[in-house]
Amino acid sequence: MRVLLASILLAGLAGSATASSGARSLPQAIDHGQMGQTWPVAEPDLLSLIKARLDHAKATGKLDEMNRKFAERVKSRVMRPVPVAGISPAEETRSWEFDPSIRIDKDIRDHKGNLIAVAGQRVNPLSASPLSKKLVFIDGDDPAEVAWAIQHGSDARAKVIFVSGSPFELMKVHQRRFYFDQEGRLTGHFGIRRTPALVEQRGDVLLVTEQAIPRRGKGA
Repeated sequence: MRVLLASILLAGLAGSATASSGARSLPQAIDHGQMGQTWPVAEPDLLSLIKARLDHAKATGKLDEMNRKFAERVKSRVMRPVPVAGISPAEETRSWEFDPSIRIDKDIRDHKGNLIAVAGQRVNPLSASPLSKKLVFIDGDDPAEVAWAIQHGSDARAKVIFVSGSPFELMKVHQRRFYFDQEGRLTGHFGIRRTPALVEQRGDVLLVTEQAIPRRGKGA
């Protein structure tokens, strides 16, 4: 009897709940049918695709042309590297001292275990290896700066470093070695923003000078 009464009450509550929900009935799945033809996902083998394109380029002669253009670009970059950004001609002379000393983070020992430097010690590289040559930074496309650099001596006395221009072209003209400041690492290290510039040793520091010089069309 109690079971029957409970069943009647539950049925009544379910009916009330359904009636009170109104339009908020539970969502139902609807079959809309097939919307269109479908295909399985197929991804071509990337290596096979690349090989097919290379074979086609080789067969049509495009591969040889691509190799030739690539070799020309590489040669051009070697002969004339990308100029160092942010460097301009010096309009006034200014000099400053550069201390190359570094602080040692940990003890340094030689191959026999002998202590060379202790952690926290400041070491000046110039004490062990003096700067044997002047470092001369120039714009290799400026004849006035090239002439100024040559005046500082031969290869044995000065290392001429371009920030722009083609070192190889002028090597043939002046019969001496020229270098290039790749990515501006040296000029950035010394804080050089103008050329021509000179770096030379003065005691236990380096003296850096950006030198204003006469230029064509500017008199003096």
